[in-house]
Amino acid sequence: MSNKKNGTQSGIDWEHGAQCSKVICDPQELERTIDWKQGLAIALGVPLLILPSIGYLTSYVWSFAIVIWGATVLLGFLQNLAFGELATVFPKASGLPGYTQTVFGSNKDKNNKGKFKLGKFIGGFSAWSYWFGWSPVLAIYAILISSYLQGMVPALGGINSTLLSLIVGGVIFGSLSIINSKGLKNGATAGFILALISLVPLLAITIAPFFTGDFHMANITSSWFPTDWNWDVKHILILLGLFAMAEWSAAAWETAAIYGPEYKKPSSDVPKALLVCGAICLVLYVLVQTSVIGALGVDGVLAEPISPMLPLANMSLGPIGASISIVMLIGAMLLIIQTAFLSSARSIYSMSVEGNLPAIFSKLNSHGHPSNAMIADAFFNMILILLGTPTAIIAASAIGYICANGISLYTYVKVRNDSEMSKLDRPFKAPKGWKHVALATTFLNTPLFLIGIIYLNSLELGWAATGVGFAMLCLFIPLWIYSQRESRNRIPVAHAERREHDILHEPEPMPLEY
Repeated sequence: MSNKKNGTQSGIDWEHGAQCSKVICDPQELERTIDWKQGLAIALGVPLLILPSIGYLTSYVWSFAIVIWGATVLLGFLQNLAFGELATVFPKASGLPGYTQTVFGSNKDKNNKGKFKLGKFIGGFSAWSYWFGWSPVLAIYAILISSYLQGMVPALGGINSTLLSLIVGGVIFGSLSIINSKGLKNGATAGFILALISLVPLLAITIAPFFTGDFHMANITSSWFPTDWNWDVKHILILLGLFAMAEWSAAAWETAAIYGPEYKKPSSDVPKALLVCGAICLVLYVLVQTSVIGALGVDGVLAEPISPMLPLANMSLGPIGASISIVMLIGAMLLIIQTAFLSSARSIYSMSVEGNLPAIFSKLNSHGHPSNAMIADAFFNMILILLGTPTAIIAASAIGYICANGISLYTYVKVRNDSEMSKLDRPFKAPKGWKHVALATTFLNTPLFLIGIIYLNSLELGWAATGVGFAMLCLFIPLWIYSQRESRNRIPVAHAERREHDILHEPEPMPLEY
């Protein structure tokens, strides 16, 4: 028997994504408290991920960086339409981590027989990769914020930079934990405030050169590629690596779908939040890179590769513009941290619910918030801050993000091809034949982008960053093995408790009547 209406088939709750007995399942669920506008507000940190990468892409491909950003956001539309459909097929699953674990971890998968369940491991590994792609954003931008504060406040110059980063990180992570402890609604309000603080000045500084006469189209048309650029294997690998780095930023607005279990109307809220956030990203990523190169020229960008927005603001808005831009950048980084903090904490929660991480991380507080997962995420990033530099962290985390994207896209293909899951209700559906688009983008991510980012990392940082990335991904193996043992030990205890409960509460037999 199958029940298409509620998404339950063969004893598997596809909609919920949990394949465990009701005896051992935690009855707590994330609360549905936000609409698409609030989900969009939290995800608005994504457009600001371009800030530390403007000079990086320009250094390799000059003005062609504009094309890479635009193409990457469009690639995000191709991918995120598939993810938007998955969000309505499994409305109680937490974004990409939830979809892969639900589909690959199902009991009906033939690979799930025996103690080692291959499908469950693949789903959990994808979720872990996604978490590792997002979580280090907290440490990266805490380090950058402390660096800007030292440059802006001379009195802070004498403090050890790592110590200041730890203090900044502790204050930010602690504050966001308190703000979001009562659910996503408060986080969305904070997102609106930070969006106004950061996006409005960003737009003002970006648009100003077009009206002040500082923008010159010739700066772009005369420098599309470096003079030594060749379309050989080496440069194609570099280009693939740059697309991977750009995807880490410009396609990351799928985070709007990760709040699926907390939208009031996931069937309509998820696609709205995704599409609007994607449109904002398309405009901002292309416009910011175009404005910076058009006003400063390639040489001007390379003279300030870390923060080219500062000379742009000073040129177009005068000395006060530089001060405004620093405040804007700090506000933008806070918004990025907010976005990453909520996304990565829910990834940990999702993995724990599915039995792929220890059960302690699936505990919710009285407001239905995964506070344990958030505390663990904050602690991990406090350790990362001790590394002192964000460069290797970014390079390593991009590897995780690319792996998660590839597996998640194949998850969509698997759902469309499955005879049972393809019949599940999907209030939002990608265009006909989209599984072929998803399969093509799967191959684009893995292996092409993955090979490209590994090669690019080897040029920039040697093999250290790649080693850190794969070491973190491999850390999932012992954690997963422990979680499986923990789950197996819980099952007999839970059944024993249920049996004891049934015996103690067994009703007395009714007397026979004649």
